[in-house]
Amino acid sequence: MGDETRYETDAAMLVVAAEEARAGLAEGGIPIGAALFTRDGRLLGRGHNRRVQHDDPSVHGETDAFRNAGRQTSYRDTVMVTTLSPCWYCSGLVRQFGIGRVVVGDDRSFLGGQGWLAENGVEVTVVNDPDLIELMSTWIDEHPALWNEDIGED
Repeated sequence: MGDETRYETDAAMLVVAAEEARAGLAEGGIPIGAALFTRDGRLLGRGHNRRVQHDDPSVHGETDAFRNAGRQTSYRDTVMVTTLSPCWYCSGLVRQFGIGRVVVGDDRSFLGGQGWLAENGVEVTVVNDPDLIELMSTWIDEHPALWNEDIGED
């Protein structure tokens, strides 16, 4: 990405993911954002849920950020920062590629596979940022059918 800015705290990294969530919302999509960083805070890639915008159910925030990061020789020393607890699909991505740490902005609006990640050696930090909880819970209340489609519920 060329940017050598170092995001030195979880809060600073979460700001990047939150910007992505708001970008997705502004595009008429689902407000979930994510970013992949090195352990020392260098941004590798950022993205947001684009399933509505691209008519593609596989473009979740984490997968978009992961794709935008490009190939890495190893993911062990990377940090996936996401505004919402990662679903099972995105949790599988974290495990498949050995991402070492996940920072979750909100696990109250939705609780995905973060417990499974922690049980399998991934360091998981939950922030539960009030602004992100409000953003997601309001959106879910206003778009229940689309939300259920996104998480695979009938």
